[in-house]
Amino acid sequence: MVRQALARDCDRPAIEFEGRWTSWGELAYMASSVEQQIEASGVGPNAPVAFVPRNRPSSIATLLGLLAAKRTVRMIYPFQSAAVIAQQIAKLEPAVAILDEVDLAAPIGTILATEGIAGIVLDHDAIGPIEGAARALGIAAQRTGPEAPLLEILTSGTTGPPKQFPIRHQMIAESLIGAHALTAEAQKSAADLPPYLLYFPLGNISGIYSTVPTLVRGQRACLLDRFSIDAWHQYVVRHRPAHSGIPPASMQALLDADIPVADLASIKAMGVGAAPLSPDLQRAFEDHYGIPVLLSYGATEFGGPVCAWSLPLHAKWGRKKLGSVGLPLPGAQIRIVDPESGAVLGPNSGGRVEVISPRIGSGWIQTSDLGRIDEDGFLFLQGRSDSAIMRGGFKILPDVIENALLRHPAITEAAVVHLPDPRLGQAPAAMVVPSPGTSPPTVESMEAHLRNLLPATHVPVAWHIADCLPRNPSMKIDRPVIRQIFKDLVAKRN
Repeated sequence: MVRQALARDCDRPAIEFEGRWTSWGELAYMASSVEQQIEASGVGPNAPVAFVPRNRPSSIATLLGLLAAKRTVRMIYPFQSAAVIAQQIAKLEPAVAILDEVDLAAPIGTILATEGIAGIVLDHDAIGPIEGAARALGIAAQRTGPEAPLLEILTSGTTGPPKQFPIRHQMIAESLIGAHALTAEAQKSAADLPPYLLYFPLGNISGIYSTVPTLVRGQRACLLDRFSIDAWHQYVVRHRPAHSGIPPASMQALLDADIPVADLASIKAMGVGAAPLSPDLQRAFEDHYGIPVLLSYGATEFGGPVCAWSLPLHAKWGRKKLGSVGLPLPGAQIRIVDPESGAVLGPNSGGRVEVISPRIGSGWIQTSDLGRIDEDGFLFLQGRSDSAIMRGGFKILPDVIENALLRHPAITEAAVVHLPDPRLGQAPAAMVVPSPGTSPPTVESMEAHLRNLLPATHVPVAWHIADCLPRNPSMKIDRPVIRQIFKDLVAKRN
């Protein structure tokens, strides 16, 4: 499939990035250059490759080349220190490491030399060996991947702490792309569509799910290094897509930007996934723009979404089921179990979410997500079991406090984490972002607001007002960073 895509008309535009179109001929050239560099490094045909991809055409071309060559690829996130990237390269035990020139620094060169790992650097459209690491040596040169090639990507923590999760190339071909995508009719239909906007990190499931099928099917793409409301707005006005989407974390910012309704008139549905969305925020967006918001629920461990809304579902149930992530997709199964006993629970009973994803297998996948399924089969997520705060015997879910805080007129974003408490074990702390054009809320007003909505046990013991919430490359709230900020604030006071 990928080879057929890379063999397209050389002059045909493929990816728009920073105002310039990269052609299929350029992608094919870069993909071929990467494979030539790997072969020149002296490793075998199924040697595993560690890859630190940036949202750039050269990284997409590299990924396509690695898939075409049936390589096992072990993804590493950029936007980390060079020392951390170096540690992860060593831990993943590849034969070859590939990274962008902006991420190449001394610690990485040192670890490649120490471990005998070959290195390849992507510098715009120039691809070459890393100095001192042109060839793999010793054990690294002998490493082989599994017989059936894998794409190993980092999970987001749905089934526990983030870890490398293997996805078979075959699953991507069959479940994400589909054989019908290669027919002449399907290829022409895809080519006639407006460009698809790519902004998720290439190293996670959302990036793979959006990038590889889009390009293999023959649809053009607009690529963003990172998501921003301004860039998304410009894309919509320029290309007038019928369907679009944004990270849930950006929905409030989109409303605050007050983009003219006419600018979004082409959009018939707005897809939102990867993180929870406040029902009040969804209602406000739909009321203002008249565009249905279609939520979904998925994870790396599921191989993508397993539950979602469709336009017909929204037309029938939309306002009756605000806050739901929809119904299971064909072939998927979802159930709620008691976290302690594992007993399957009935409608509207809260518990831990378990999933069968046909892309992955026939067994039930245990998650760390909490939720309930109503009498009509709609799934409502209710936070995560591993984020629960145990305050003197009371179990508090951060999502409950966050949703209540978002009802405060002077708060546009909120994140709640746990802090150690010498008497109660744990206690909640809240970081909030003031609404644009308002004065920052006082601690007294926020506490009074929560006491009117929630039990006293839910009132945070520490507060911090910030310009924005820390986020990871997937645009999810970075709670470890927030906890460290609070710890630093406490240390300063002491």
